[in-house]
Amino acid sequence: MLKKSSFLMAILTVMLLGGLLVSCTGDQEALGPPAGSDDDPQDEDPQEPAEPVDYEALGVNELGQIMFLMYHEIGEPEAEWVRTPDNFRKDLQALYEAGYRAVSLNDVLDGNIDVPAGTTPVVITFDDSTPGQFRFIEENGRLVVDPDCAVGILEEFHRQHPDFGLAATFFIIAVAPFGQEKYVQQKLDYLVEKGFEIGSHTYSHPYPGLGGLSPEKARQELAYFIKWKDQYLPDYRVRSLALPYGTYPKDMSYIIRGEYEGIGYHNEGIFLVGANPAPSPFSGAFRPEAIPRVRASEMNTEGTGIYDQMQRFQENLQARYISDGDPNTVVIPEKLAGELKPGLEKEKTIITY
Repeated sequence: MLKKSSFLMAILTVMLLGGLLVSCTGDQEALGPPAGSDDDPQDEDPQEPAEPVDYEALGVNELGQIMFLMYHEIGEPEAEWVRTPDNFRKDLQALYEAGYRAVSLNDVLDGNIDVPAGTTPVVITFDDSTPGQFRFIEENGRLVVDPDCAVGILEEFHRQHPDFGLAATFFIIAVAPFGQEKYVQQKLDYLVEKGFEIGSHTYSHPYPGLGGLSPEKARQELAYFIKWKDQYLPDYRVRSLALPYGTYPKDMSYIIRGEYEGIGYHNEGIFLVGANPAPSPFSGAFRPEAIPRVRASEMNTEGTGIYDQMQRFQENLQARYISDGDPNTVVIPEKLAGELKPGLEKEKTIITY
């Protein structure tokens, strides 16, 4: 592991060596292209060296927790599992102002978290593929995205705040996803084209969830979702699953990976219904087969809703994932070094301070 002092010393050494190399090359004009040529360095904007990140001042901790927000319907009126369009906009604004930035679920699974230094990643997910998540409306004789559905709100917020990011995962039920059945192909193509992610919520959302089904029936539900998906997006790889009703069997092996009637599936990330933030993917405590989520609601959350958790993080910033701005490094306070995922040093440069 690199200490902060060693890291800064390395930067100073590179800067000093750079100065020596310039002084030893002699007259730069003689070595460079003729003045006025297309390659004249004077015509280029000088690149300012990146300033070192003050990890301590920013409170950088990439072992902090991450919120995977769980939404269901976007519509009226507000209810336990319904968020109004205006309240969804309010959530996005509150997250943005508090320093959160939207990242893709798959990037978190891959440990490829690329947000600016001092900010915190947040993953937005939607269960049940309800109509309010993605709706087309007709405007002047053509189809457009409803500005009051989740996709429309996310896109508009991104236009206003490009640095927030445009990312969300839709856990789809194969039976009549998003309503408007005649537009299923167009909607799935649109989501993929825009960079949104598609996850499985099983073929039919069976009651009482996968935990109450036989292994054979559970495999059927998971495989038939892939069979359905392949009708529309044969080249798209589904990597994640949201558990219907949050139930799961003791043996998760056939939920993670399996096949039915020759149709294979592999759920690299499996998501629970609630009700708290998840460990960092760089933590030894991170379990991709049981990732908790935070309910994006203000009703009947018993202290576990989105604003409850944001308040807890505000009161204890060290519990929150705060980025160093470099996806290739994992920066943590030295006292947390023992909590790193075993073998992480083979994947990332680890820096403690």
